[in-house]
Amino acid sequence: MTRIVQCVKLGKEAEGLDAATYPGELGQRIFENVSKEAWQLWLRHQTMLINEHRITPLDPKARKFLEGEMEKFFFGGGSDLPDGFVSPDKIR
Repeated sequence: MTRIVQCVKLGKEAEGLDAATYPGELGQRIFENVSKEAWQLWLRHQTMLINEHRITPLDPKARKFLEGEMEKFFFGGGSDLPDGFVSPDKIR
C-alpha cells in the first residue's frame, strides 16, 4: 500500500518514502514529511553541491555541511546554490 505524506518541499500530498533514507531525528522528519519526488530533487541538488564544492561525503566536515543543507532544503528557506553556479541547462 502506498504511503501518502503532506510533502513540505512540494506543498502537496504525494507518495511518501518507503523507508527512512537518513538516520536520526532528521531522517525521521524526512520520512514523515518528504515525498519520493522531493527526495529525488534533493539527491540531484546534493550531487551538485558535492561536485561544485569538490567535497567527499566521507569527510565528517562535508557530511555536516550536507546535513545542514538538507535541513535547509526541506525545512528551511532552501539550500543556496554555490557562488558562480550556472545550471548546465543555461549553458548553450
